[in-house]
Amino acid sequence: MERDTIPHEHGDISDLEEFRSLLSETVGFNNVANVLSQMADGTRMRIFWLLCHYEGCVTNISAIMNMSSPAVSHHLRSLKTSGLITSRRVGKEVYYKAVESNEAKYLHRMIEELMEITCPKH
Repeated sequence: MERDTIPHEHGDISDLEEFRSLLSETVGFNNVANVLSQMADGTRMRIFWLLCHYEGCVTNISAIMNMSSPAVSHHLRSLKTSGLITSRRVGKEVYYKAVESNEAKYLHRMIEELMEITCPKH
């Protein structure tokens, strides 16, 4: 069976020790849960997806999202704390964009595949 098939077959699993060992590695599972928890909020998901394609300051992100700057800042803080976005300061402005990580790439791809959307054309 293919790995993408759920459940995928592992043959005779009468000895569950390997599964128990893998499941005991809670740090990895907790890290995945933390990243995915960021996507539990639709607004945060939209901001993250935008920042996968665009680097912007709070004012511009707020205008694009049609949201208040404090509301956008709240979501940006959460995304940054989770390690999904990064920021850089230019004078008084702070610019945000998605990080170049496996987690960010996976979430970007997941959003687009589940929503059946693609990156905007330039």
